[in-house]
Order: sequence, then structure tokens, then C-alpha cells
Amino acid sequence: MNSSLAVLSLVMFIICAQAQGSDWPQPPPTKHHPQPPPDNCDEPNMPPGPPHKKSPPPPPPPHKKSPPPPPPQKKSPPPPPPQKKSPPPPPPQKKSPPPPPPQKKSPPPPPPQKKSPPPPPPQKKSPPPPTPYKKSPPPPPPQTDYEVLDSLTPSNQTVVRCETPGHCFKTILTCPEECPRRKPHRIKSQGHKHFKQPKGCLIDCQKCETTCRNRKPHCHGYGSLCYDPRFVGGDGVMFYFHGQKGGNFAVVSDDKLQINAHFIGSRPQGRTRDYTWVQALSVMFDTHTLVLAAKRVSQWDDNVDSLLVKWDGDQINIPTDGVDEDTEWRVDSDGREVVVERTDEFNSIRVRVAGLVEMDIKVVPIGEEENRIHNYQLPADDAFAHLETQFKFIDLSDDVEGILGKTYQPGYVSPAKKGVFMPMIGGEDKYQTSSLDSPDCKACLFQRPSEFLVSEFSPSEFASSEFASVM
Repeated sequence: MNSSLAVLSLVMFIICAQAQGSDWPQPPPTKHHPQPPPDNCDEPNMPPGPPHKKSPPPPPPPHKKSPPPPPPQKKSPPPPPPQKKSPPPPPPQKKSPPPPPPQKKSPPPPPPQKKSPPPPPPQKKSPPPPTPYKKSPPPPPPQTDYEVLDSLTPSNQTVVRCETPGHCFKTILTCPEECPRRKPHRIKSQGHKHFKQPKGCLIDCQKCETTCRNRKPHCHGYGSLCYDPRFVGGDGVMFYFHGQKGGNFAVVSDDKLQINAHFIGSRPQGRTRDYTWVQALSVMFDTHTLVLAAKRVSQWDDNVDSLLVKWDGDQINIPTDGVDEDTEWRVDSDGREVVVERTDEFNSIRVRVAGLVEMDIKVVPIGEEENRIHNYQLPADDAFAHLETQFKFIDLSDDVEGILGKTYQPGYVSPAKKGVFMPMIGGEDKYQTSSLDSPDCKACLFQRPSEFLVSEFSPSEFASSEFASVM
């Protein structure tokens, strides 16, 4: 009886423990029907039995089929662990605007390409540094080595025979009827002289032709030297070179030829430089010197010759009247012919030094109107007669120097600023010479032969002539 009670109590204890969520292991299920749990698990309704001595353990229960155990109850989840007091919630934050709806991922951009540098801006044509002048060089001067024949046509046209070696050698040429003579022909009309034809006949034994030309210097052409003094170089670029009053400068200096210029001038009150003009030229070659100068005159007269020519220190006279052959001077020295011929009755000549240079020269004054416009403030007793010249060079070297000569160098680039009213070029220190007939400038190339005697052209010889004003 006691053992049955003990067993029953144990069963009830186990059932109560399961009901309270105990984790004790449960006995294997039996087929016995469960007994309803007592109302009070802590105090069973049965009174405890009387104390007794420990009895031996009860014999194992008979192997009778016990009723099937009650169906297993689902484990209730363990109670949540006690939660610690959480800190007070943070103060409510202002509602942020809802995030934008997620955008669809766009495909990744292509890798950035290296930007090519922008093209350089187009450069304006021009100047800095300045480009080489692309004008073709001036044509070679016509070859005028010919012999004038005595026979004339009914129209008194000049007839010549070419003596220049080449395909024109011994060719007979006749001047056109429009300009029958080599220089413009004057006729008398009511006691006054005037031009019947302003152009003269130009004989070219290189092209085997004769043409009518104005045989005066062209102040806008290649190789010209005019005005205050203004040059047009062999490259066609115009520039000014002032020099100084009373100075002498090398216009051209080469191994076979030297041409110097003597400057006259005036400096009005308040000016910082001189107005200058070329009064004389000295052409030096071999052992010879040809001087061409404008005389100093107080009042200008178109019918008075103001031209002075000297050959190796001696003044030469060129007739003003007569036909072509009577108004020229020639000399043949050491196989080189020199010709000075008039291209007008007064103050206009052409000079030819065979194989070296041809020059058209005219003597002109500074007129009253020109003096007033430019405010030269020239004295009333001086017309400031000066030369206008155009050069045609025949055989210059590549290293030629001089104010004008350097413009004939191959590849020469003029430093004159284009678009300026009076583009200036310096070089006074490089090209100044000690006298009109001295090739002694810093950049000069010409040298006199060893047998040349400087005493032949001493300044005292010029002082006794009308040319003294240019020395």
C-alpha cells in the first residue's frame, strides 16, 4: 500500500512539473490512461501515511500492460527572459522626407576618353617673327653692249648692232617710231624747249628687243633711293634710313663694288633728329672711283644743269645738246666700259659700269610746297638739291652688305614693320664710313687693290671744286 502511494505521488509530481514547464525528463510513455491532476499539486488529498521503517524496495511491478500514456503535449515555448529596463526612447526626430524611390541602375558610363588638345587658334598672317618676302627678285637689267650705226631710217630711228655675247650677238635692232631716240628728243617751239616724246628707246641686247621707256628713276621700284631717304630693297620692301647730316654711309658693299652716299640735312628747332637727303654717290670698283653729285644751289632752275660728275678725281663734262651720241661720255678701263649718258637735257643721266651696275639718276630740289607741308624749315638761300636714284645690280655675291645691298642677300627677311607709315631700319654704326670714297665701315666687304694710292683722292682736291659742299 505504501509503495503504491509512493508511486502515485511520483507520477503526480512529474505531471505537475510538466504542467509548470519543467525541463525534467519525462518517463517513457505508457499505455495507462492519465489520471486527472489533483487540484492542489503541493498538498495531495491523501493524508500521509504513518511513519514506518524503511522497507525493502518494492518488487518490480508486474508486467501488466499499463494503460497508454497521455498524448504528449506540445512544449510550450520557454518564457522570455526578463528584460532589462530599456533607456528612455530618444526624443522624436523630425520626420525626414521619404527617400526617393530607388532608381534603376543605369549602365556604367564608358571610360573617359582623353580629351585631345584643342586646335591652336588660327594665326593672323604676318609678323612676328616676320616671314620671308615672296616677291620674285627683280629681273636682270637689260644688256646695253651695242654699237650705234650711222645709218638712220627715214623717221630718224636709231639703229644699233648688239655686241653682247649670246644669241643676240651681231643682231641689228631699230628703235620704235614712238621713241626713235635713246633719250627723249627736244624740239624748239616759239623759242622754248620742251619734250616732243617723254620716253626714250631702251635697247636690250639680252632679249634682242627695243622698247619705249621712261628713262628716269622709278622711286617705287626695286633698288630705289629717294626722298628723306627712302629705300625699296631687292626684296620689294620699303623702309627709311635717316643717318645724319654730313655723314657718309655704305649703300652697297661687295667684293667687287662699293657705293657710298653723302647725306645733307637740316634739323628744325624742337626736333630730335635731322631731316636728311642724299647729295652725292661714290661708285668704287677695281682702282677707279666715279662720283655723281648734286651741286649746291640757292634757287632752283629746271633749265640749269645742277649735276656734277667726276672720274678718278677729274671733273668730266657731258654735253646737253645734240643727238644721242653727242650727249654721253664713255671710258674703257682695264676691259670694263663705263658709260654716262644724258636721259634729259638737264639733271638726268644713266650710268652703266659694265658687269656691275646700272643707275638712273635725277637731280631734284625741295620745293616751297614740300617744305611747308613737311615743316622742314629750310633756309631760303638753299634749294637742298639732292639725288633720286634707282640701282640695277648685275653681279652681287650672296654676302653683299650695305643699307640697300643686304636686301639682295638670299633668304633676307626685312626687320621693317609692315603697315607702319615710316618703317625704320637702323645700322648707322655698321655702315658709316670716314669719307665719301672710303670703304672702311664695320660691315664693308670691298677692299682696294694693293696698288691703289689713297692720295689720288685727297679731300683737298674736292675742296677746290663745286663739290666741296658734300665733303
